[in-house]
Amino acid sequence: MSNKDKDELAFGKENYRMFAIAAAIVLVGYLLMVGGGSDDPAHFNYDGLFSPIRITVAPILILIGFGLAFYAIVKRPKDD
Repeated sequence: MSNKDKDELAFGKENYRMFAIAAAIVLVGYLLMVGGGSDDPAHFNYDGLFSPIRITVAPILILIGFGLAFYAIVKRPKDD
């Protein structure tokens, strides 16, 4: 085994970039899910808790981010 083989990383630059984008997408999805509570315990904020962004868009973004992260891990780096 040569020194070149020992010094190579398992992933390429494109894999790391895709993984960082996937992590950002997952983070945005979780941030969209935050909130919806009420300051007053006697008042139930139905519209804030069950908004379409919170129950539909955010989970879809999280799943897309996890799928992209999986693809970034299994994708073979290009040989230079």
